[in-house]
Amino acid sequence: MDLSTIIGVLIGLLSVLFPIISGGDPIAFVSISAIFVVLGGGIASAMISYRLQEITNIVKIVSKAFFNKKSSSIDTIVMLVNFSQKARREGLLALESEQEEIEDDFIRQSLQLIVDGVEPEMIRECMDLEIETLESRHDKGHGLFRTLAALFPAWGMIGTLMGLIRLLKNIENAAALGPAMALALVTTFYGAVLAYFVCSPIANKLKIKSKEEVQQKQMIIEGILSIQAGENPRLMEHKLKTFLSPGEKIEYDKKLQENASVEGGVGRAAVE
Repeated sequence: MDLSTIIGVLIGLLSVLFPIISGGDPIAFVSISAIFVVLGGGIASAMISYRLQEITNIVKIVSKAFFNKKSSSIDTIVMLVNFSQKARREGLLALESEQEEIEDDFIRQSLQLIVDGVEPEMIRECMDLEIETLESRHDKGHGLFRTLAALFPAWGMIGTLMGLIRLLKNIENAAALGPAMALALVTTFYGAVLAYFVCSPIANKLKIKSKEEVQQKQMIIEGILSIQAGENPRLMEHKLKTFLSPGEKIEYDKKLQENASVEGGVGRAAVE
């Protein structure tokens, strides 16, 4: 789970619901007409802007904002260094047996290419093309939410105009002024909440995660090409660590120390 997203959602809900409930009349913020205008209108415009398949994938897209990717850059570097060491000892063909245990399709495909003896330039070209395709898919995902973030306030304004038209039409009827004004204001409220609390933050989070995934795949390409070139595993490790943040580098070194201590303990136990 992405803890930042969860905490942000909870704080946001509290910030919106507490003033509504503490005001003493939460029903005033509930309007079926406003929901139809803002939510229905925004979704309708999005369906006109995007294909149906892209709209139906919205649940899958949203889940990426709430969940972290399975493998971290640290785990990926550890894996690639182990592959490099094995390739140096046993040759590149020995990596073929490792592919079944790899969950990441990108790494598995890259390893298959070097096992098959494909030229480094062709491997980079193939993997770069796959990254470009990935970025294109991600752009559609967070682009959809950027579109919704622009559409919901616009439909909120449409609802406001509807309420004002109804207000002016019934200006001599005092009983009709309240509901008309409520529709005018509530639709603007719904549009702003959906845009700035839901859609815009999700679009930003998806864009950040997309950049992180692309950077990780670029790191994988460098590691795979280093393995194919037969570079020293330590040199490759140093190269790949440049993709990590200072905090991740510290975490990586700690993980190496923990692995070394575990291996040392196992070795001593075997001797005893």
